[in-house]
Amino acid sequence: MSGIRFGLAGALAAMLAFGQSAPRKAPPLDIHMPGGASKPLSAYRGKTVLLAFLNYGCEHCEKFAGELNKIAREYRPRGVEVVGVVFEKDARDHAALFHQRFAQDFPVGYSDETSVMNWLDQPLDQGYFVPIVAFVTRNGIIESQHMGDDIFFSDPDKNIRLALNKMLGKQRRATAK
Repeated sequence: MSGIRFGLAGALAAMLAFGQSAPRKAPPLDIHMPGGASKPLSAYRGKTVLLAFLNYGCEHCEKFAGELNKIAREYRPRGVEVVGVVFEKDARDHAALFHQRFAQDFPVGYSDETSVMNWLDQPLDQGYFVPIVAFVTRNGIIESQHMGDDIFFSDPDKNIRLALNKMLGKQRRATAK
């Protein structure tokens, strides 16, 4: 029994090690767009933002982008912006390709690994799996964030919809007060 308790405690500690960083105020993040312009995350203030951190050449990221295309089309009229950020080596060269091949319905820019991991409050030496998704409220609060090996990705379409509907419901209630 003590082995099970230790295992559960270890699993809970591992989940909390990453999960404790949300909700929190979103730090600044510059998303460099293909063509040279940069768009700060703060430019989306007033919108609910689903940030997808992706790697070009990652088949999970490519498949996930296909799912995000549907989400972007469906939720854009409700004030949600889906934004992709590729951040692997040579991301500058890959952002436009990723957008063209896999993410036609939402913008895709690029950043570097250190900036992304700092923004996520994730130590680089702990490693990570992609894709990574973060939900940012219209007031600039990171509501939640999920690494690629999170159970969230067992059914990303369902879990994204649940997260967005919850966030949009909170916004409606706050506006009605």
